[in-house]
Amino acid sequence: MTDRRRFLVLSASALALAACSEKSSSGGGNELRIGMDLTYPPFEMQDKAGNPDGVGVKIAEALAAKLGRPLKIVPMQFSGLIPALQTGNIDLILSSMTATDERRKSIDFTDPYAFTGLAILVQKDSDIQSIDDLKKPGLSLTAKTATTAQIWITDHLPSAKLVVFEDEASCVMEVAQGRADAFIYDQLSIYRYSKENAGTTRGLLKPFVEESWALGVAKGNDALREEVNAFIKGFRDEGGFEKLGAQYLQDEKKFLESEGIPFIIR
Repeated sequence: MTDRRRFLVLSASALALAACSEKSSSGGGNELRIGMDLTYPPFEMQDKAGNPDGVGVKIAEALAAKLGRPLKIVPMQFSGLIPALQTGNIDLILSSMTATDERRKSIDFTDPYAFTGLAILVQKDSDIQSIDDLKKPGLSLTAKTATTAQIWITDHLPSAKLVVFEDEASCVMEVAQGRADAFIYDQLSIYRYSKENAGTTRGLLKPFVEESWALGVAKGNDALREEVNAFIKGFRDEGGFEKLGAQYLQDEKKFLESEGIPFIIR
């Protein structure tokens, strides 16, 4: 290779490295890939045009803007979120996921951004009044797959017949049509489904287990976890969570306040 050709090759390599360095430092091209199950309104859902929308989506948008990285929302079933994070197909999970000790064996969590609990949906004329009534033998229960409700039932109600589904709408239908005695899920969802199916169901809305939601981070990715924690604190201090509650959860906020229960995102 002549000196001139060698110089040109080295110059091109130097320019490419400089461009990559500049691109990396500005965040351009360094997508923030956030996994979500977009079947959980009003937190993670799709609008009429099929675009991601909801409380979780707006949090993701604000986070990506704060970090100076373009956002890529990666839709998938809830049960696939942790495997996708472990294999590096996504950078974060933001999908109304409860931070549990069991999940901490597989992934890390940020500080919580929401606080909720498990509640119960039963048939309208059911004599079930509390979680204690679900300890009776011979009951049929339903839960969404890979949720804390499924885990709680398995751990605490081993005598119950448990049927799980990938979507909560199927769980609601099981109760509404009398095939299941109860559906256990988070408080706000039970509230919403009991309103939508008022003729056939009712909600036992006082949580019997308290939970918190956080973002999932791959084990050992402490730098990203600390960045997200700083964002959560700043977003909370700036009233960001309060604004999202007013935008997406007006009815739920009124209900919780009437029951003397603190609002979920705070």
